[in-house]
Amino acid sequence: SITTMAEQQQFYLLLSNLMSPDNTVRKQSEEAYETIPGQTKITFLLQAIRDASAAEEVKQMAAVLLRRLLSSSFEEVYPSLAIDVQTAIRTELLAGIQSEGSSNIRKKVCDIAAELSRNLIDVSLRESANFPGIFGNQQQHYLEVIKRMLVQCMQDQENPQIRTLAARAAASFVLSNESNTALLKHFSDLLPGILQAVNESCYRGDDSVLKSLVEIADTAPKYLRPNLEATLQLSLKLCADTNLTNMQRQLALEVIVTLSETAAAMLRKHTNIVAQIPQMLSMMVDLEEDEEWAMADELEDDDFDSNAVAGESALDRIACGLGGKIVLPMIKQHIMQMLQNPDWKYRHAGLMALSAIGEGCHQQMEAILSEIVSFVLLFCQDPHPRVRYAACNAIGQMATDFAPTFQKKFHDKVISALLQTMEDQSNPRVQAHAAAALINFTEDCPKTLLTPYLDSLVQHLHVIMVAKLQELIQKGTKLVLEQVVTSIASVADTAEEKFVPYYDLFMPSLKHIVENAVQKELRLLRGKTIECISLIGLAVGKEKFMPDASAVMQLLLKTQTDFNDLEDDDPQISYMISAWARMCKILGKEFQQYLPVVMGPLMKTASIKPEVALLDTQDMENMSEDDGWEFVNLGDQQSFGIKTAGLEEKATACQMLVCYAKELKEGFVEYTEQVVKLMVPLLKFYFHDDILHEITITFLDRSMPLLLECARVRGPEYLTQMWHFMCDALIKSIGTEPDSDVLSEIMHSFAKCIELMGDGCLNNEHFEELGGILKSKLEEHFKNQEVRQAKRQDEDYDEQVEETLQDEDDNDVYILTKVSDILHSIFSSYREKVLPWFEQLLQLIVNLICPHRPWADRQWGLCIFDDIIEHCSPSSFKYGEYFLRPMMQALCDSSPEVRQAAAYGVGVMAQFGGESYRPAFTEAVPLLVGVIQSPDSRAKENANATENCISAVAKVMKYRPECVNVTEILPHWLSWLPLNEDKEEAVHTFTYLCDLIESNNPIVLGPDNTNLPKIFIIIADGVVNESIKGEDGCSKRLANVIRQVQVSGGLWTQCVSALNEAQQKAIQDLLNTA
Repeated sequence: SITTMAEQQQFYLLLSNLMSPDNTVRKQSEEAYETIPGQTKITFLLQAIRDASAAEEVKQMAAVLLRRLLSSSFEEVYPSLAIDVQTAIRTELLAGIQSEGSSNIRKKVCDIAAELSRNLIDVSLRESANFPGIFGNQQQHYLEVIKRMLVQCMQDQENPQIRTLAARAAASFVLSNESNTALLKHFSDLLPGILQAVNESCYRGDDSVLKSLVEIADTAPKYLRPNLEATLQLSLKLCADTNLTNMQRQLALEVIVTLSETAAAMLRKHTNIVAQIPQMLSMMVDLEEDEEWAMADELEDDDFDSNAVAGESALDRIACGLGGKIVLPMIKQHIMQMLQNPDWKYRHAGLMALSAIGEGCHQQMEAILSEIVSFVLLFCQDPHPRVRYAACNAIGQMATDFAPTFQKKFHDKVISALLQTMEDQSNPRVQAHAAAALINFTEDCPKTLLTPYLDSLVQHLHVIMVAKLQELIQKGTKLVLEQVVTSIASVADTAEEKFVPYYDLFMPSLKHIVENAVQKELRLLRGKTIECISLIGLAVGKEKFMPDASAVMQLLLKTQTDFNDLEDDDPQISYMISAWARMCKILGKEFQQYLPVVMGPLMKTASIKPEVALLDTQDMENMSEDDGWEFVNLGDQQSFGIKTAGLEEKATACQMLVCYAKELKEGFVEYTEQVVKLMVPLLKFYFHDDILHEITITFLDRSMPLLLECARVRGPEYLTQMWHFMCDALIKSIGTEPDSDVLSEIMHSFAKCIELMGDGCLNNEHFEELGGILKSKLEEHFKNQEVRQAKRQDEDYDEQVEETLQDEDDNDVYILTKVSDILHSIFSSYREKVLPWFEQLLQLIVNLICPHRPWADRQWGLCIFDDIIEHCSPSSFKYGEYFLRPMMQALCDSSPEVRQAAAYGVGVMAQFGGESYRPAFTEAVPLLVGVIQSPDSRAKENANATENCISAVAKVMKYRPECVNVTEILPHWLSWLPLNEDKEEAVHTFTYLCDLIESNNPIVLGPDNTNLPKIFIIIADGVVNESIKGEDGCSKRLANVIRQVQVSGGLWTQCVSALNEAQQKAIQDLLNTA
């Protein structure tokens, strides 16, 4: 009708306006579009897409909106359409796929069909799960229709485009149902068609299906199992074909590499996977000759599009994925052959390959490290500079991967080889890389090992620094100087006070660089020099550095005042921020005067907000990682991107804020509120690349309790306000944080804060939310254990999988320890009034201590009950029915950790438990004595548990003497002293020993004080093992005992003559300090 045509034309105008660059027009159009009913939208949008006369951009916009409508509002719009309208929509879409002239629009129509299919399947699966039989045979029919449609389209001989689009739709369907194993099995016969389309489309210059295959390898790798051989063969064939583009070859390699990460066990069963390792190595040989290379003065970032870099990265990931047991034996031979090849590119690739596999093959390489290092060092003298560069790279990488073993075993060979390579004046690029390797080496080198080489290192570094300073002045070249300055800093950082004699050799030149290197191209050099000066200052200490401190501060202040003129990406910023913090450590409280100058730029940097974006794969390729963007694949060719530029500086700035709070304490109080408001929102930041990870962990682990300490100066009201601002965010993030490393830090920090704030710091809402979260953490703990048990039954289970499961288990237990920390802080702050709240968790904690559970569960379950006994008695006894029997059994457990937790429990029961527990001691003491007297009770692994048993016996004798025969046990107990490992329990035993001596207990002193020499030995050993510290009350009492003996000449001589030299010195030290 005419009305409809007019409406349709009006709708086209609306679509055009939605793309208008004018914000007002676009906003009005968006509002108008939102008012159109969903059913009308679908009709108009589909008409627009199928209208041959409509403009291409209008059709494109309509396609995007229709897909979005089906994706976000399917439930509201589609099911309420009449059945004939639904059928018409499906028919129109299929017709569009077959007849649309524009490949761009056809691709978008295909995407809409895939979105519709996905939603229809979701509905049918959901309905059949909730109401089996509601559709009768309808559900099966739906799935069969989709499957037949996809298979037919993938076999369409006439039209290669249709085959490609159908393969993408099939892949999209697989990805949408990644967790539905039965469904994927039913659709497994789509895979051969997808693989065929991958092959065909690549040779037509289209890699979209190959990208879909990478996504399947990532999220639904088991789907590939029936055709794994074919998938691997195809990927290898494409990867090896030099007629394809680099991007396509790398994507084909990505399929295999991704599988090595997501389905390593499945891949390890395919031993002919070995075939693809040489493939990566041959990609690494794909290097270009470059006459200018050795003299380049600017370091370009790695070219991530190059085959050499892609091959190296793939090798690194595959070694980590499949494990060194498989990778090293099959690659070692190839690398050795490459290193003997007359062509430099092969030698270079072989050395870079050694660098790449260090992490994944760590254990296996460590066994043959001497052989590898000797071989690599030969290449420091290779005739080709780029091979020498690669040798330095391998040394630097191994120095990091195998520290400190590498440093301890090879210090002499490595230091001399690197110093020699650093003299390669005609190849600055090699010189700089040798200096970089030296930095890696010294960073993890123990001070004692480095000290003998200091003279030689300093002399070489000084000669090169002077020469390169001359070159900078004459030619403007700076690359080597930048690295050498950092090498000097690294040596000073490791050598600490041993660097004092060399201070005057370097400091004048370094200050000269900071004063004069003001040109833009020298910013990095200046930044590194500022870092070097501050590290040397920290190494040599305040006394040596003080004469220069004022001048250095002025230089830094000058740069700081120019700070506002610095561009955001100026490398000096992060060096400045770190240098200030080091100056703060050197100057201590004297640094407070500089805070007003420092804090502005520091807060500005710490406040950097990263840009984030949701992109499809096409957009993502246009915004390459070179521009500082990093991406996470969300599936369906969508990615989440974050611009990481500035994040490293943000991390540094956050660390420095923590440093100031720690060093200046109350001197930092002015800034606590600002810092808390800046940092708490970080808890909500989920994109955990390593940098953000570092920010969050740094902030949480150290700063929250520190900032509360600083804020305390301002009085209780200010402190409480600040705590409530933190507390809500902390509790929420414990519930939502997905990363276990960050989660454990948040939990640890939260527990510390509760201990600091004490009773009353949590309100009812806090308790309610926290209770629910801790309950779900414990339930998750049990569920994860079941999942791991199921994985042990999987057909791909092998010893490497077991290693991974063990790691997951360790992770889970670590979170359990943090649950225990939080409960400890609550029990110790709130005592028995918190028990009604705790009861929602009681059954879960009881589950932890069941005899069939793993030892770590039993250990931490008992620790939680220990805390209840210690802090919530006598009320704790009402739970005795749950824990007393397991605790008594645990005293004789095969695991020392469980024995220790149980013994500690008996000790606090005696000390704090109250009358109700008396019957328990009659049973417990013989068991404790049995553990202490067993033959291997003092073996290293048993020592802590045994010492807790000895301390528990002491507590029973001290606090519940009526429950045991003290006279009979005391002589034995005396023979078990002193405690050397558990310092806290040692204090309890020494305090009890003082009680006994001071009350002239005849059993302890023996007839005519004959036991005193033995008691002197116990006290002396306690001092030697630092179980007795000069400042505590117990040591004063022990010193008094000694002084009393001192005045009776003969007895004193007798006691002292029983001691060896170290023990005599210990007694003297105790008398001097206590």
